[in-house]
Amino acid sequence: MEYSKRDITVDDGGALRFLVAEPSRFAVAMVTCHYYQKDHWSVQSTHGATPWVAWDGQYWWDKAAGRAGARLTNFRVDGHTVGIGDAVTALEPLFPDVARALSDYGRAAGETGLTVSLSYDLRCALAG
Repeated sequence: MEYSKRDITVDDGGALRFLVAEPSRFAVAMVTCHYYQKDHWSVQSTHGATPWVAWDGQYWWDKAAGRAGARLTNFRVDGHTVGIGDAVTALEPLFPDVARALSDYGRAAGETGLTVSLSYDLRCALAG
């Protein structure tokens, strides 16, 4: 599934529409054994304004394998990239070992990601 969530604005009800729709999307997804979603976020005061925060996200889980993850790219706050990738770039000259350890979670500007373990789900394991 792919969603464009770039209409999260204060002045025209976009934020309210998002808050009303998102719980039901999340509830439908939670019962699945396997899930993948890609979306594009932008939260701003009004259309055309510099977003307070924006990113492109990918989120997934595989309950049979017991894994879940998220990857954010183009993550920006007030127009400036932020993310583990930015920290890696800043730390690399002085602390290369720390930068190398963090690079598993993002290398590019505005990139952050992680993978985590999930609890065992017998229903999903039996379903394959």
